[in-house]
Amino acid sequence: MPQPTSRTAEIRKIAKSGDGQAERMLADLLRDLFKIEPRNVAINHDQYSLNSLNGFFDTDDDQFFFKFHQEEGEEAMSGEYYRADILARAGLPVDQPLLISVLPGEQILVYRRRTDPRFSDVLRALDLKDDPPARAKAVEAERQMSEAVLEVYRETLHAVTPQNVAAEPIHRLFYERLIDPPTGSYPGGRMASFYVGKEFAFPGVTLDWQALSRLPFEINGVKYRDSLGVLFNEAHERLNPVRLADAGGVVAHGDAHNANVWYEDHGDTAHLSFFDPAFAGEHIPTLLAEVKTTFHNILAHPFWLYDPALASEHYTAAAILDGDLLRVTTSYEVSPVRRDLLSVKAEAMWKPLLTDLKARDMLPEDWRRVVRLGLFLCPTLVMNLRAGATSHNPVSSLVGLSSAIMAGSEPVAGQDMLSRFFDVIDPDRG
Repeated sequence: MPQPTSRTAEIRKIAKSGDGQAERMLADLLRDLFKIEPRNVAINHDQYSLNSLNGFFDTDDDQFFFKFHQEEGEEAMSGEYYRADILARAGLPVDQPLLISVLPGEQILVYRRRTDPRFSDVLRALDLKDDPPARAKAVEAERQMSEAVLEVYRETLHAVTPQNVAAEPIHRLFYERLIDPPTGSYPGGRMASFYVGKEFAFPGVTLDWQALSRLPFEINGVKYRDSLGVLFNEAHERLNPVRLADAGGVVAHGDAHNANVWYEDHGDTAHLSFFDPAFAGEHIPTLLAEVKTTFHNILAHPFWLYDPALASEHYTAAAILDGDLLRVTTSYEVSPVRRDLLSVKAEAMWKPLLTDLKARDMLPEDWRRVVRLGLFLCPTLVMNLRAGATSHNPVSSLVGLSSAIMAGSEPVAGQDMLSRFFDVIDPDRG
């Protein structure tokens, strides 16, 4: 049976041409859904809109901001988008939409237009030029947000069934990007279309997927245990929604990367608030709730995921094939503000959350593996990391896949930034 036509998918596709047709289609969609007369429809073309579209429009009454998220094949995926009321009822700081549609293929949120920057824009400026006082204010705003979110997790943590978990839309960001949703076949979805059977051009070596997927990486002298293929296979097995009920569930945003967070600057202090709760839920698997925020707000920066061309100007990277080992050297490192944010995530969120799970006898023995596999899928399936496939170049591709390996795999020996992070948050380590 053919899938219904998705108007949002068509708008996203046509928007790339920049010829004005997408704006006209969007005006028609808004008119049909909400019985309003939109004018001056403008689509933002920014680096963070990997799977979404946002922009502005006017009516006789006011100025508005719109956003929608759209996944290929979403009509066959699980869960309901945009349960915006869930977060507000739980007490999370969230900007409530004025208008909302959850119709398949026509999901969209409309907000009153704000002049506040997104937190992603504030942090990008700090990546480009560090400003210690501004950095301290931004990091403190993140600490306050993490503490507020942690309290909601503590208050809403509850036992869940596999059926509860499987019904949540967050799996569209993880498991359902590994498979063909209508059939469940693996490898499928984005994994198959992005990587399987493809060629990978890195500075120094070109490899096909069959070879690359089996190779362990050594990155700046640290050897990692698991190959890309092993990590994808284990993610397919362990992140299956029916296996994620063992750590309970919480009320969560699910996709609170910082392009979905407003930064309200009050002079000496700043305040953060969420918007675009496309994947919000009441039974979000606890160990997945903070995965997207941890990777996309910290480990995906500076530049390599969202600004690949800039990454190739700032960093070097090269690879050589040494027998059955891919040796990678790179000058990439996280910026001071991202290091500070990682410390906040460890101290104000992950450590106390895992400690609570352990105290309630809800912490699986393999919790590190679950979190690492979630972190691994964040960059590899949010966009195609192969050079030349979309916006990535050989340097950013190698940095990106190396970052994914470091997120997903334990080092064979020694430590790196992420192994130290996991040691800090481990509730058995004091």
